[in-house]
Order: sequence, then structure tokens, then C-alpha cells
Amino acid sequence: MVNNMSEIQVTPIRQPKWSSVHSHIRGLGLDPKGKAKPVADGMIGQVEAREAAGIIVELVRQGRLGGKGVLMVGPSGTGKTAIAVAMARELGEDTPFVAVNGAEVLAAENKTAFLMQAFRRAVGIRIRETREVVTGVVTELKYIKKTSPFYPYPVLGGARISLETKDDSAAFTVGPEVAQQLQALGVRKGDVIMIDVETGRVREKAEKVFDIDVTQEVEVPSGKVRSRRDIVRTLTFHDIDASLAAQRAAFTLFGFLREEATITDEVRARTDELVKKLRDEGKAELVPGILFIDDAHMLDIEAYSFLSKAMESEFAPIIVLATNRGMTTVRGTDEVAPHGMPRDLLDRLLIITTKPYTEDEIREILKLRASEEDVELSEDALALLTKIGKERSLRYAVQLLQPAKVVAERRGSGRVEVPDVEYVSKIFADLRTSIDYVEKYKDLLLR
Repeated sequence: MVNNMSEIQVTPIRQPKWSSVHSHIRGLGLDPKGKAKPVADGMIGQVEAREAAGIIVELVRQGRLGGKGVLMVGPSGTGKTAIAVAMARELGEDTPFVAVNGAEVLAAENKTAFLMQAFRRAVGIRIRETREVVTGVVTELKYIKKTSPFYPYPVLGGARISLETKDDSAAFTVGPEVAQQLQALGVRKGDVIMIDVETGRVREKAEKVFDIDVTQEVEVPSGKVRSRRDIVRTLTFHDIDASLAAQRAAFTLFGFLREEATITDEVRARTDELVKKLRDEGKAELVPGILFIDDAHMLDIEAYSFLSKAMESEFAPIIVLATNRGMTTVRGTDEVAPHGMPRDLLDRLLIITTKPYTEDEIREILKLRASEEDVELSEDALALLTKIGKERSLRYAVQLLQPAKVVAERRGSGRVEVPDVEYVSKIFADLRTSIDYVEKYKDLLLR
């Protein structure tokens, strides 16, 4: 059986923007009673902060955090961002997580518009709908190349793909739009995928079912390859805002736009009405995500006023602010306040503190990051990096992992040794060394 889906109109895939620095984090690492395990789910140390974050997660699940936000305070490199990411992972895989920096907000042409869009990206709606799809394990995939008299090189003209379930098998010819998605996702034999017949969107890409080293086993689908199935999809409010703003002729809740049209308050109101209607009909549920604002002390009084009002909204995300500042001036005012934030806003925040890591914790973090980045360390090299992390900074020690691996490979070794670490720590300066350099050559450097 061969079906042709070349006519399908496909919209681009949004790629996730999770930082690779925190790719190993799977949750807060708490036991069933909410107590932090020393090492779990990619988290190390910061026991009290993680347990406090666990209580925040439970409040969110129970819908009891309304009108409040979270502030994380601690020195640089003490895991504030990691805890925010872990909170999102605890809330679910489809929980939106949006990270911005206070300097980004301050530099924006329209600060409130920037923050509004960040808010809308950080709130999701989980929609249930019955769709016609083709799904199964990829048993064969061949890309079709075509040539043109107007272009000298072959281009992607489509693909032939064979899928198999426990009960059925079928082959399909797809157009270039679908083929481009398959190629972009790196789909190959053994993947479990699903393609929406109406939109042509490759909706899911699962782990390899034929690989023996997968971290999560994926069950081969049952039933017909082509069938109608109940699909659960999480969109953000901004996704729907963008679709409505473009006034698409045939709007589907699973569509995305390549370019964003102007989103007005009227468009947002229409989105809110649509979401309320879907909720009332039992077709959707709200998914509060996390809006993480790092270096929150960079915000000014206008931005703080927006946050104070916006966190009371019915469709507000969980606002998590982070700062490493003590007493400092609130931007846009003459007031000196803790963390550079208005006191009336601070009264509405649940404050979590982080502390510098111990030497043992630094060692475990470096071991974890080395494993995540596929860097093999000798015990002596790990000890030296631990010392560097303790005396200079953990971030600096982590940043030396990959350069040290390159140096080790140049000498024909797959393992990083002490001389490799010593060399890269000499040619790459840390913050303190850079400051000393600036002071030494201040008369030669431009001001």
C-alpha cells in the first residue's frame, strides 16, 4: 500500500532550546517524602534549596501558588538555574520552560512587550484531539533526490518510508516538506515515529527500539499503521497567539508559523477565550510553565511593576527570579533594597537560598559533567580540576573539560591527565586572572 502525501503543507519545527549545560537534569532528586538525596536525577548538593523547590512544585500541582513567585538567591555557580530546570522536569516533560536574562529585558525596545511574550511562551495548554496519523517503527527509509534545469545540484524531492506496528505494515511516499523534517530529526531505521496525515507534521520521534543501550524502552505501536488516534499535544499561549494573529484560513491547534505577525491585546484576548472554551468543554487543561529570569537585579522599576501585576493573572506561569546581589539600588529609582528589588515585590516572593558547593560536591559535579560530555578523566586530573573548582570557580573547572580532552586527543590519548589540565588552565584565564590582567595592562588597554 502506497499513499502519496506530497501535497501536505508543513510548517517548521520549533527546536527545543534547553541548555546543554543542564541536559543531564531529570528532576530535583527527592525521595517520596520530599527529602533530597545527596546525588540523584543529575542534582548534587543544595539539599535545602532542592527540598524548598520540591514544596513549590507540590504547591503548583495543587494550584495553590497563585499570586506568588519564587526568588533564588546565592553566589554565582551555585545551581540556581539547575534547580529551576529541575522544577520544570518535575512538573512534566511538556511543561514549558522559558529562560531570559534581566539584561535582555532591560535592553528590549519595549520591556513590557518582551515580558508579555515571555509570559505567553511559559504557559501551555494540553489539548486532546482525535487525528488521522500514520505511526510505527521505521523499517526502511530512502530519500528521493531530484534535479532541476535551473539548479546544478540535486535537491531533496521526498522520501519513501516503510512503517511497521505489531499488527500491520505499510509503505508511504512523502513529499519534500515531510522528508525535510525526517532528515532534520535524524530519523533512521528503528525509530518510532508518528506523522499527522492532515498537516504532514512529524509529531514524535522516540528512542531507537533496536539499540541495546537506550535509557528508555519504547514499545512498538499496535493496530493499523494508518488510523485515527487520540493525540495529546501541548501548545503555548504564544503559539496560539501567533496563529490567530496571522488569520490563517484553516487554523488548526497543531500548526505553527515560520514568521510571527503582530500580536495585539485583542489577539491575546481571543486566545484566552479559546483556551477557556476548550477547558470548559473538557478538551484541554492548563499547563503552567516556568518563566526563569536570571540576573533579576538588572530589571528596572517598570519591569518589576509589570511582574507584580502579571503574576496575579489567571494564566500566569510560575515566575522564578534569580540573583547573586545583596543590597543594591533598584534600577529606575534611588531606593537601595535587598537584591535590587522593590520591597513590596519581595514580600510576594518565596525566597530560596543556595550556598557554595563543598569540595566533595564539586568533585561529584565534575564527574557527572565529564560523563555527560564523554570526557574520561584520570583520578589525578579529577583531583586537580576539583582543586581548581574550589579555588577559582566551579564553572571555570567545568569549562576546562572539553579543551583538556582536545589536548589529550592531540597526544593520542583518550584520557585526560594532569598535564592536559595544567596546560589548558594556563592558556585559558578564569575571571580572577582576567581581572589581574586588566589591572596589569590598564595603561595599554582601551577605555
